[in-house]
Amino acid sequence: MIDKPEEFRELRIVHKALADVNRLRMIRRLAGGDASVTDLIEEVGLSQPLVSWHVGRLRAAGLVETRRKGRETLCRLVPAAFEAFVARERDVLGLAGTETPPQSAAS
Repeated sequence: MIDKPEEFRELRIVHKALADVNRLRMIRRLAGGDASVTDLIEEVGLSQPLVSWHVGRLRAAGLVETRRKGRETLCRLVPAAFEAFVARERDVLGLAGTETPPQSAAS
């Protein structure tokens, strides 16, 4: 098996983080503002250990930051991480100099 270049591994981490519907639901919730793990549990309907595990995957991808406040863990999106990822992905895939075609309006 041929080793993948490191730049593809970077992209893969974020793509894997975004490949789970529960993590996407968490991101959508966090797009509305910071949330505790308890808030995310209510949003996705999963157990605390599972939500914490998903938060860990989002943190590993650099998409979410966490901080402790008493006994709670507060989560927040890192909006700049999404923009940086898109730019990096376009660069790695050789799309950086190309323009994206405009979206056509639905008829």
